[in-house]
Order: sequence, then C-alpha cells, then structure tokens
Amino acid sequence: MDGEQSKSRWEILKERLKHSYRFVIMTDDTFEEVRAYRLTLLNAYIFVTSVLVVVTIAVVSLIAFTPLRKYVPGYGSVPEDTAILDLYGELEEMEKELDAYRSYSENFRKMLVGDVQTEEEVPPVDVSYYDSLAASSVPVSEAEEELRQEAEMEQVGTVARSGRITNFPVREVPLEQMYFTSPLNGEVGAGFMPDKGHYGIDILAPKNTAVKAAMDGYVFFSDWTLETGNTIGIQHTNNVITFYKHNATLLKKAGNFVRAGEGVAIIGNTGELTNGPHLHFELWHKGKPVDPGEYVDF
Repeated sequence: MDGEQSKSRWEILKERLKHSYRFVIMTDDTFEEVRAYRLTLLNAYIFVTSVLVVVTIAVVSLIAFTPLRKYVPGYGSVPEDTAILDLYGELEEMEKELDAYRSYSENFRKMLVGDVQTEEEVPPVDVSYYDSLAASSVPVSEAEEELRQEAEMEQVGTVARSGRITNFPVREVPLEQMYFTSPLNGEVGAGFMPDKGHYGIDILAPKNTAVKAAMDGYVFFSDWTLETGNTIGIQHTNNVITFYKHNATLLKKAGNFVRAGEGVAIIGNTGELTNGPHLHFELWHKGKPVDPGEYVDF
C-alpha cells in the first residue's frame, strides 16, 4: 500500500513538472498582452540550476586566476609574502641609514656656514647625578661585585669574538705607546669614576657633532640599550675596546671596519643613564676599564 502511494506521488510530481504554464506580460492600463512565455517547472528548475553553476564557476575562476586570490585566506603565495616582508625590512634599514647620513651631512653644513651650537650653550652634566645614582642603589658585597664584573667582561668578550676581529696581529704594546684619536673635542663634564659605576668620561659638545672612532677597528656592537641608548662598541688591536654611548644616531653596523677619525655616530642624549646631550666614552684594556683621560687628548 505504501509503495503504491509513493509511486502515485512520484507520478503526480512528474506530471506537475511537465505541466505547462503560460507567463504573460500585460500593460497595467489596457491589459494588452506585451509578451508571453510558455514554461514548465522542469524548465524553470534547469534554468535556475544552470545560472547558479555558471555563477559559481565564474567566481572560482575569478579568484583562482586573478590577483584577487591574494586577498582570500589560504590562496596567498607564501614565498611572495616573505619576499615582500624582506623588502619592507630592507626599506626600513635604508630609511634609517638615510636619516643618519642626513644628520651627518647637516652637521657639516652647519660647520661650514658657522651655524653651530657653542660649548657655552651646551648644558653641563650634573656630576651629582652619579652621586645620587650610587646612593640610591642597593649596596652589594665585594664578592658579588667581582662576580658582576666577571660576567660583564665575559659578555663583552663573547660579543667581541663573534665579530670579524681576527685580522689584528697578536702583539703586546703598552697603552702609553698607542695613539688614540679624540672621539670628540669638547669640555669634559664628568670624569672617570669607577667607584660610582662611571667607567668612562662624559664629553660635552655642540648638537649634531659627529662622534669619531678612536682607532682603527671592527664594530662588534651597534644597537640600542635601555641604560646607554644608542651605543657603538669597537674592537681594536692590542686587546683594546672602546665604547661610545648615549648617541642620537648610529652610523655604523656590527661587522663594519672603521678607520681612526671616521664618524661612527652623532652625539645625543639617549638612554636612562643620561641627563643631557653628551658622549660617554669608555676605554677598556684586557677586559678592564681604564681612565681615557690618561691616554686621549679631548
């Protein structure tokens, strides 16, 4: 009985699909017949299905064979995206170098036309700042201080050895017999105070003054740190390392070879351990800081 009912329903459905309908378009005022179409439900179903299939194929083809696929998740080209990111990184590096050389060139232009800041106009470094810094710090034992210095020297040595510093001849020359170019000509604002954690000399100079390498050497560190801001570290012969801290701009990268007197940075006021524009210059020999004022004429 159920089979006969389902068969009869199927037959009824086939008859309805084959039943013809007339679709007439007439004017609203005179009811004049404008156009008439003969339709069946089967034809209408086939027409609608065909339109959907064509539209689907067109959309898929548009996404698969046009640049629009880049905007669809999953269709992007990973190599192309990586190349674009690399290009963006190189562009940012080029912009930074261009800004640095612009500052460097602007400094020389001002020196030529006489539009420079004099030493009298440079705000002095407050030496009491280091006294307050030392007083506010937590006192440490001698053993802990020695351990910190050993760890710091080990880190400096590791970084120095990681650069291209193997071209120097191995020879022992006293510091007194070595010639150092002054990294900056100016007034000494704060001297060498190792007991207060001040392992170099602060030099005051006009704004945008170029900081020069004290000797030939390889740059093994050129980056920004929280305490010293934009910092340059150079490895020289005879186990000598120099640091140039608190710069506004860095002109050299790690691995670059520099000559004595060549510009490596622009004087600035970056980092937490500074209270005015100046250069903090450090001279290290055999892993220990020495007083730069005894060997360099500022």
